[in-house]
Amino acid sequence: MNRFRFTRILLIAVAILAVAYAMSPLYLRYALLYQQPDLDDYTIFSNRVVMAGEYQPWSESPGFGSKTIPQTYEKQFDKLKTVAFLVIKEEKIVFEKYWKGYSAESRFNSFSMAPSIVSLLIGAAVDEGYIKSVDQPAGDFIPAFRTGDKAKITIRHLLEMSSGLSWDESYSSLTSMTTKGYYGDDINSLVLEQAVVREPGIYFDYKSGNTQLLAIILAYATGRNISTYASEKLWIPMGAQGDALWSMDKATGVEKAFCCFNANMRDFARIGELALNRGRWFDRQLVSESYMNQAFAPSGQLIDSQSKLVSYYGWQWWLMNYRGYSVYYMMGLNGQYVIAVPELKMVIVRFGKKSSTELIRGIPADFFTWFDAGMELAGLR
Repeated sequence: MNRFRFTRILLIAVAILAVAYAMSPLYLRYALLYQQPDLDDYTIFSNRVVMAGEYQPWSESPGFGSKTIPQTYEKQFDKLKTVAFLVIKEEKIVFEKYWKGYSAESRFNSFSMAPSIVSLLIGAAVDEGYIKSVDQPAGDFIPAFRTGDKAKITIRHLLEMSSGLSWDESYSSLTSMTTKGYYGDDINSLVLEQAVVREPGIYFDYKSGNTQLLAIILAYATGRNISTYASEKLWIPMGAQGDALWSMDKATGVEKAFCCFNANMRDFARIGELALNRGRWFDRQLVSESYMNQAFAPSGQLIDSQSKLVSYYGWQWWLMNYRGYSVYYMMGLNGQYVIAVPELKMVIVRFGKKSSTELIRGIPADFFTWFDAGMELAGLR
């Protein structure tokens, strides 16, 4: 084959690929262009502002700024490309560090930590009477859920991930509903087209679509978008340092509630502190203690994929007992964590580019690195 013919075939192939790319759905073009979700993805999406109010700065503990990551954990911090780490003990920052160009002003993508925020907003809406109870049918707020099998689904089922809906929770497939939801431009249509494939209230099955449905319910019930409601009920009362950004499916669309809440690390720690104190921010109860008690309790009867009773998940919050302490935590893709330990009055926040592929007790092994390093930095080990 001569050079001219080869060049011609190559140009034709490139042209065909270019046309195919241009004709692909938006979500697929984004997925192919960006390959992997990133901490800075708010820069490629439209965003709605979660407005902050009067700033309430954190106190810093004596000796703040003098500590370093314990040598035991340094390799793991580096291997998993940690970019930010924060430890708070008794409402004071005891350690804070950033790597790879990130800083205290940087916003970080929550990924799947966002459902925990949505749960807090559901609690606020219940407290205010916008929602009668978590046992209220989803169909009271979503017309598409008023008939058929979907009419059986309640807010409780969505909170505890037992809706039985058909969402495809796959992070590696270009055509999964999760990929379409993350990169697409019509998330609500995507979640409304789901079918019921299992009896609600029996099986635990983590599905991002459940959280998006909760956001639809919140918007209908409160008459506000969830960014405005989050500002009113959480961000302003907690004295956040800066406005947060909630990424949207398009400029005129809605927030991607199952992911994509973007804020600086110190402000994420406020959510952990709120969890630590069962919905109380200093002298103000932002979410009722009764709701928080239920949110931090496993259902007791749900069955997981291993045919075991679910003891590790509440209402959009992960739960565990470690080293004899009750732990409530938010967990996002690639090892994003906000960890609250009430008995130690400690909050740990970690952001990074990777998480461990090894599982211990069913969760990524790096969780225990962040927890143990945090305890040591707080002088508890």
